[in-house]
Amino acid sequence: MTVTIATPAARAERVGAQDWSALATELDEYGHALMGPLLTPRECGELADLYEHERHFRSTIDMARHRFGSGEYRYFTHALPDPVRELRAALYPKLLPIAQDWAARLRRPGSWPHRLEDWIAQCHSAGQTKSSQILLRYSAGDWNALHRDLFGDMIFPLQVVIGLDTPGVDYTGGEFLMVEQRPRAQSRGSAIALPRGHGLIFTTRDRPIRGVRGWSAAPMRHGVSTVRSGRRRTLGLVFHDA
Repeated sequence: MTVTIATPAARAERVGAQDWSALATELDEYGHALMGPLLTPRECGELADLYEHERHFRSTIDMARHRFGSGEYRYFTHALPDPVRELRAALYPKLLPIAQDWAARLRRPGSWPHRLEDWIAQCHSAGQTKSSQILLRYSAGDWNALHRDLFGDMIFPLQVVIGLDTPGVDYTGGEFLMVEQRPRAQSRGSAIALPRGHGLIFTTRDRPIRGVRGWSAAPMRHGVSTVRSGRRRTLGLVFHDA
């Protein structure tokens, strides 16, 4: 099965049409920001259906077996479907200035290359050679434990998840969760219903927060609440390899 709907220009235009100033502000405030549509309903359906075709994937993870929660996900091979490859390439240069700004505030190295392919080549040179793009599938009773997608020293601080099913119609429950560990305070949680075709940008590991002594990093983890009914599928775009 192949996904052929839309052109690279159309997908790049959807990324470019987002209000990136507002998204950056929301990321600064919460560590996550909900985007508008990135995929059409037909594209969502065709991408979700790829899950049944093993040739597209390098491995399958049974979450219960690894005590990650309950459910299943598959890592794509490097031969990514066109929508996955094109959206990832279009999103990276938009996310890069935000990542660089965060790195500067936290006094961390922020010398990611301007081109995604150059950054991925650096990941491979450091031994992180496996594709990290994923399709996730949850059924009733499934959930995802709070975690971070860190595979080594090469880290891009932002990633994107795209809903492939409609909350409240195709499934209930299954909210995307984020928990922020706040310095000298109780943790703060967020629960986001992810509309079909929309992307959610979120931090890979932490976000900068201003304190009386300057900027510090607030650790954050993400997961998925228990799916009450139906089936929930999502596409995960990670900007470093494993």
